[in-house]
Amino acid sequence: MAAAARLLGCTRAQISKQVGELERVFGARLIERNSRKLHLTPAGEIFLQHARRALEEVQRTELAVRNLGDAPRGTLRISAAVGFGRRYIAPLLPDIVARHPELECELILNDDLVDLSEDNIDLALRMTKAPPEDAIARKLCDLERVICGAPAYVARQGLPLTPQDLLHHQCFSYLTRDQGIWRLRSRDGQETDIPVRARFQHNNSDCILEAVLQGHGLAILPTYVCGEALADGRLLTVLDDYTPDSVFGRHLYACYTPSRVRLPKVRVFLEALENLFQPMPPWSVLHESG
Repeated sequence: MAAAARLLGCTRAQISKQVGELERVFGARLIERNSRKLHLTPAGEIFLQHARRALEEVQRTELAVRNLGDAPRGTLRISAAVGFGRRYIAPLLPDIVARHPELECELILNDDLVDLSEDNIDLALRMTKAPPEDAIARKLCDLERVICGAPAYVARQGLPLTPQDLLHHQCFSYLTRDQGIWRLRSRDGQETDIPVRARFQHNNSDCILEAVLQGHGLAILPTYVCGEALADGRLLTVLDDYTPDSVFGRHLYACYTPSRVRLPKVRVFLEALENLFQPMPPWSVLHESG
């Protein structure tokens, strides 16, 4: 009650009175009170869920009204994974705002999934097997992952010829995501699960890339991370007859809620994304040229 009063700029007594008035109108107790804490009743839980939806609709209405017209304006909030957003999304923003004087951009980098509505995200870049069902998901490109290592490491430790050979190598996993199991699929579709380990681990693809470049082991990396190092020979691929499976999925999607479909600011950003990733994403061009 006290925290709500501070947030709304009123007294605790006023908050208590408003809650009491709501309970009178609905004819049901919304909050159970005792000397130590408050908690919602079942009726309070239902009221809270519907109130949140109502507020979201109000916010969508405000967004639609503010973004009337053909010129992109307002603030465009974008979400992307840390490494991917730093490499490919951040460089897009200066040109976009230069071409559209009434537009501002905010890029939120986070490897955890964000809630498009609750976090007021206009568009999220997602690498996933299953795009969110409550959002529009536009596929931008396919994602390729390879098993790679530094030439010096392979020369020192030997070239793995079968998935079972990985048991004798330092293999970097994406900490907290694959639980130290690499799932590899052969050309004939047979899947093999290989438990792997390394003496130190990271939950960031750039840190894993750096460890592999320094010759500390092998890793499964997306080509958008390691494409440049593959092209210039600092890394080489191994077990090319096997395709790594990943919890992150094999496609990149632009995801946005239906309320954002017609917003000019979302439209111009989608156009910039399609120009960047189609017909071929930049890391594929780099890899092929190398």
